[in-house]
Amino acid sequence: MAQYQYNRPAAYLPDPAQGPFVVPMHTLSLPSHWEEPLLRLYHDGMRHGQAQRRRRVPTAAINQLMRATAPDIVTVDSTARFGSENPWLYCQNAYPSAVTNLYIATWLKSLQRDPDDPETAALLMDCFRDLDTAALGWRPGTVDLLEQKLSPGGTAVPSPHVYRLLPDVLAERIARQAPYEHHGQQLSFRQVAGLTGGRGQGAGGAELMSNLIEYVPRRRGGGDGKPAYYAAILRITVRTVPFSPVPRVHVAAGVRRFVTGKVYMPYGKGVSAYLLPDDSLVHDGPQPQRYAVAALEWKNGTTDWRQGGAEGMLARISALDALPSPDRLVKEADHWIHGRDGIRVAIGHQAAMGRHTIGTGLMPSERRRLIEWAEQAIAPELVPVPKLERSAYARSPKKQLKTLPSVPKNKEEKDPADLAAILEQRELNAAHNAQIVRTRLAEALEGEDLTAVVLHQNDAIRDQMIDAAESGLGLAGHRSAQGPDTWVWEAEELTVRLHARPLGALGAPLGGDDVPRRGQEHDKAIEERRTGVARAMAALREAVPGVRLAFVELDGQDAFRHAKRRTDPKHAIRLGCADAGLVTQFIRPPDPDADPEEALADAGLRTAAAWSDGLRQTGVRLVPQHTLGDTLIPSNLNQVAFHLVERRLDGPTGKQQFTPIAVLIRPGAKCVLGKSADMHEWVPYSELLKSLTGRVEDRKNSAEQSALTAAFLKKTLAQLRSAPTLVLAHAQDVRKRWPWLRNDGLEQDRLGLDGGPVQRIGLYGKQLRIVRIADGSRDETAQCWAEGEELHPELEGKQSGGIAMGLWRPRVEGDSDRVFYSSIGKSGTQSKLTNDDAKLTPHTNPTGKNAYRPTVNAWNPGLLELTVACLQPEDDAEAWATFVHQQRFSEDYRAGREGLALPLILHLARLADDYALPHEVEDAIDPTEPSAGAGGEHTSSSQLAFDFDLDDEEKGVCTDS
Repeated sequence: MAQYQYNRPAAYLPDPAQGPFVVPMHTLSLPSHWEEPLLRLYHDGMRHGQAQRRRRVPTAAINQLMRATAPDIVTVDSTARFGSENPWLYCQNAYPSAVTNLYIATWLKSLQRDPDDPETAALLMDCFRDLDTAALGWRPGTVDLLEQKLSPGGTAVPSPHVYRLLPDVLAERIARQAPYEHHGQQLSFRQVAGLTGGRGQGAGGAELMSNLIEYVPRRRGGGDGKPAYYAAILRITVRTVPFSPVPRVHVAAGVRRFVTGKVYMPYGKGVSAYLLPDDSLVHDGPQPQRYAVAALEWKNGTTDWRQGGAEGMLARISALDALPSPDRLVKEADHWIHGRDGIRVAIGHQAAMGRHTIGTGLMPSERRRLIEWAEQAIAPELVPVPKLERSAYARSPKKQLKTLPSVPKNKEEKDPADLAAILEQRELNAAHNAQIVRTRLAEALEGEDLTAVVLHQNDAIRDQMIDAAESGLGLAGHRSAQGPDTWVWEAEELTVRLHARPLGALGAPLGGDDVPRRGQEHDKAIEERRTGVARAMAALREAVPGVRLAFVELDGQDAFRHAKRRTDPKHAIRLGCADAGLVTQFIRPPDPDADPEEALADAGLRTAAAWSDGLRQTGVRLVPQHTLGDTLIPSNLNQVAFHLVERRLDGPTGKQQFTPIAVLIRPGAKCVLGKSADMHEWVPYSELLKSLTGRVEDRKNSAEQSALTAAFLKKTLAQLRSAPTLVLAHAQDVRKRWPWLRNDGLEQDRLGLDGGPVQRIGLYGKQLRIVRIADGSRDETAQCWAEGEELHPELEGKQSGGIAMGLWRPRVEGDSDRVFYSSIGKSGTQSKLTNDDAKLTPHTNPTGKNAYRPTVNAWNPGLLELTVACLQPEDDAEAWATFVHQQRFSEDYRAGREGLALPLILHLARLADDYALPHEVEDAIDPTEPSAGAGGEHTSSSQLAFDFDLDDEEKGVCTDS
């Protein structure tokens, strides 16, 4: 079958033939003599220790205010630098001095400890006098948009302002050009107020948003449904590539969806409001040309602008006269979407708010059209990077499972003999695959039975889980016991026991009819459910020895949105099961609002996936087998992945956690292994998962976390020194505590672990290799498409885009040979989508059929950047990149056949996050101790739900299931 030989990234390089890229700008800096009086005001009322930790005056709040009310001002830094050569604010045209002074005065007032305190008020007046804000002014000048230096490893390090200003200038050019047009429909773009805060590689960027698009769906029974609103967006970012002396500009395309009706506010998190006023939001300010962005947030039962309500910063600059009331806005968000009272307001939709009529994402052809329209405006200073070229090594890994032949959709049109042959071959291949999985599972269990429990809410899921176990492991001919609550299969390699019990009150919402309040009330609700689940599972373990895995039928997140998320019992159930020595896999009930047959079919697919996911938590391994031979890749290679398991205070249990872990695939080991920073030896993967629950750690200091991570890295690498070892690390996950993984920290074949000098990789072992992975989050790798005309010349000029799977080599002159890109195929869940489907404008595909489909979730695979950072002499970097690429294709994952988001071992490491549930109880159950029933007598497993209900009624916990 023909395949694409090239992949086109939406990335652009400065054209050296154009020379410097210098533009005129007005800048505003903070004078050095401001620092002392501002710090005196900021530190007023703080303890000495607090003041020592907060040595810089924060500008985040004033930056957010300007984003909401003065979108044409660009802020570069979230923390003021007094007397710095690097300006704080930039603007193409000088902002009126009176307005600038108003912002500064508002900022100073926000730093007061207590505005009603006479001493604080006097301190503020002294600060005003010392600063002399009237003397502050904008200075005209020029800015070099390509200013940079090189890291010790030869990587470009753009100056901080480049990350914000270069995208801003390019976005302004894109907004000025003629509208994007396709099939007779036009989209005009405006810039969006710049992102606030941050410095360095991950910071900054610019965004453009089109005029709003209205889509009116058709109801099933006929007639029009409620209109839905969305817009196209373009993001422009500056990024670097390891070991490349030239920065890149990435252009990314997508959609933004907007809320109609009531806004469901996530607690403590902002919701963005996009504002386009007819006049300035600030008295005497210029009319903005960009969308302003303000944030709404809900706290303690009140919705307000994050920048402050009647007593806050917005009020002080008289912006509230033009803005609608937050309370009314969140009740009828689309009331201002077409413009009212001199302003248009649209509230951005978030996934946590539930389903939206409009689907996510863009398919390749439409993405290509939009980005190629935008790139016209950034020439001639920037030119597209050369197309990525397919690696000569890149092949799929060796198949361990046989492909099941496809069954024709219209069976009646198929010759009966041919159909019978297809079905027979499917049955043979399925039996072969099941036997391999059984063998791997038996190895992981080291001769023990697989004993699991299904805690179900209805018989349909129970029956489907039984079917999933039987079909997934090929057990149909091995059943030796059947119901009413126990099923047993005895195959040659393995015995499987499945026990079914009603979930009952174990799955009731925490707090019963009342949502538990944050803090102690929520902690107590978790503790009661956790101990109840642990007690029930311990009694089950007593009645059914060897239970190690629980499948739990429980409503999904949609049932526990917004404030009700504190009633979600999922995390308490997982904690209780871990206390009793079980790992857990959750599955949602059939959708009650869907067609019954469709709901049951969907539940069947999800149950089969849940069964496979549950088995993987036992450590069963079906590791992709590479095609490179022992000459290029050692046969006894260890794979180890490092990962930081973290929870913040806004996590499901309201507690913090920071736990460095490592996951190991070791040749000869029966299962996947793992360890955390406080473990001395490797343990089975399931033991690692259970060990992560219930921890409460007080390491809040970043320096302490970095030191702990460095010590763990050194210890783990020392343990693996005697064997060939490949280390995989996900940059966006680990680099904040392992700075060497930053682009400007990497040096070829030299390793840094603790922030000190980097050292030759050979000092850590003669058999150690390290590959750093970076994905497309925050646009760190570019969006891409294959050009359809490469395979189909008749598509020339039609901007058709395709999806190309493979390993790719960049062809930028002067770059190193250590960076490669991996892409995967089209997801099996997107089988009904075509690459030509469009969402932004009407479109017909090459066959002449309508391809306008705004309601579907589009999907475009991103590029995974593989930096082969450390090798041994004589190693082939492309071979090692191929090995890592092939590790994305694990056949026992349904999605793994098209490709996982990360290589298998990193995927397993990231799944450990589900078990990061910090929560303390005084008397947690020890799963190694025998369990006794009431009065020390044995408790029958059939009594579990009844006994638990009685106990919880005594505690006053709701027992409705």
